[in-house]
Amino acid sequence: MNLLDKLLPKRDFTSYDDFFDNYKVDVPSNFNFAWDVMDVLAKEKPDERALLRCDEKGSVDEYTYSQIMTHTNKAANVFLKAGIKKGDKVMLILKGRYEYWPILLALHKIGAVAIPATHLLTAKDIIYRCKAAGISGIVCVDDAELIGRIDESLAVLKKENPNPPLFYLAFVRYTGKTDTPPVNCYAPWNDFCRDMDAAGADLQRPEALNTNEDTMLLYFTSGTTGMPKMVSHNFAYPLGHIATALYWHNVVTGGLHLTVADTGWAKAAWGKIYGQWIAGTGIFVYDYDRFVPSDMLEVISKHKVTSFCAPPTVYRFLIKEDLKKYDFSALKHCTVAGEPLNPEVFEQFLAGTGIELYECYGQTELTVTMATFFPWVKPKPGSMGKPAPGYEIDLLKEDGSSCKMGEEGEIVVRTGKKKPLGIFDGYYHDTELSDSVWHDNIYHTGDVAWMDETGYYWFVGRSDDVIKSSGYRIGPFEVESALMEHPSVLECVITGFPDPDRGAVVKATIVLAKGFEASDSLKTELQNHVKKITAPYKYPRIIEFVTELPKTISGKYRRVQIREKDGSS
Repeated sequence: MNLLDKLLPKRDFTSYDDFFDNYKVDVPSNFNFAWDVMDVLAKEKPDERALLRCDEKGSVDEYTYSQIMTHTNKAANVFLKAGIKKGDKVMLILKGRYEYWPILLALHKIGAVAIPATHLLTAKDIIYRCKAAGISGIVCVDDAELIGRIDESLAVLKKENPNPPLFYLAFVRYTGKTDTPPVNCYAPWNDFCRDMDAAGADLQRPEALNTNEDTMLLYFTSGTTGMPKMVSHNFAYPLGHIATALYWHNVVTGGLHLTVADTGWAKAAWGKIYGQWIAGTGIFVYDYDRFVPSDMLEVISKHKVTSFCAPPTVYRFLIKEDLKKYDFSALKHCTVAGEPLNPEVFEQFLAGTGIELYECYGQTELTVTMATFFPWVKPKPGSMGKPAPGYEIDLLKEDGSSCKMGEEGEIVVRTGKKKPLGIFDGYYHDTELSDSVWHDNIYHTGDVAWMDETGYYWFVGRSDDVIKSSGYRIGPFEVESALMEHPSVLECVITGFPDPDRGAVVKATIVLAKGFEASDSLKTELQNHVKKITAPYKYPRIIEFVTELPKTISGKYRRVQIREKDGSS
């Protein structure tokens, strides 16, 4: 039995309790995903499809495990020649380009630290990340505007430190069928594709390359409430996502899994690489600059995607399309994560496709923490599901005592008995912040929820998003879900608005669906609608119609920005 076979846990669980109590991954010493998984797959299944990529320009490319290993070794040799070595930090801004996978794996193979990032970073964002992480190099897509922002950032950094220890710059050319390859005009940038083509494909595994505790990935959080934090994950982290792929995504051997996520975000690690390949499914990549719901539905249908995962925002747009006209015969399982799912979206997607949506709760710092696990934990629309194996979940009141059934409290992970596989190591270079959220063998998520009599958890909101009005605690998600049931509402965010008498009142900031216009009569209609669905005191006393909601560059709503505008902390 090879290492890959040993990694996969048994699959014949009989119930959720059996799954929770007996799911186990035997973690090998000095594990390295690139060497221990991908090279094994390349040897045992050299010609099997590993990745299928298409884009909005019409380009379609397929890659086998053998091809990915060859390209990974070449990319590793490019890095080594450039002076990148074990422990060096390299930022990757590669969107949905194929090169992301071999380049990321190449950094794993040489023991360097990868820092995936989104192409939407501003010059200020890049400066912050370079200084905070001590970045030694950047590889990005061939985009003149993005490269210009990076050059602007480096000019600022060079004034502070004229002689950085190493700074490697490279871009990845677009190789789509409708564009001509650009000229290398970004001196002193390197053409990574050209250098990779010229590099050798032989690579020997160094002795004592890494331990399981060494840092493999650094992810910057979304920054929904403040400056992004640097989340540190070690080389054992990929093994935490076996459960993600097998039991939440429910991937099938030889299938194609699509997770909608920029490669710069941790969600890509959840759904675009580690668990999926260990579990034996192919990865489907749809690379686009502009999200068009009908185009996404078309590629899912055309390429026979078998499992699909996306944030609620994507589903909110998909259900506005005529789902009945697409062929979903190959699609077996759909999941949703990133934010809570409004029940109305669940019902409309089910009506249009016949497929239920399986929810999940987690953070960049964690792996799948709670979910509706196929087939033992059935979806309850709007519920986070039940705890994942390895996670001892508790809800704590403000005095530190555990909540009773039905009581709201902060979600915490107790780590005294064991640490969940894949949990972060802390915030890089910030012991004080790490200790503030993880102490006394308890990791504090900062999220509030309650548990029902069947053991399902229900999300209320971030602890600083919960509205305290006239002695009541009002969670934004319940009010948002009620508003989403009204046909006029496309998107909405609930926040607290300062009030001298009540402390705060509920405010709804709403983007209207096509065909609806803002009016006082519509405001009254929406207020009465909420009163009928939830407790009357939860209705939004203030409604503001906007054309766009403030979001992070990862697409999450920035409630803090609305509160700051309204003069609320």
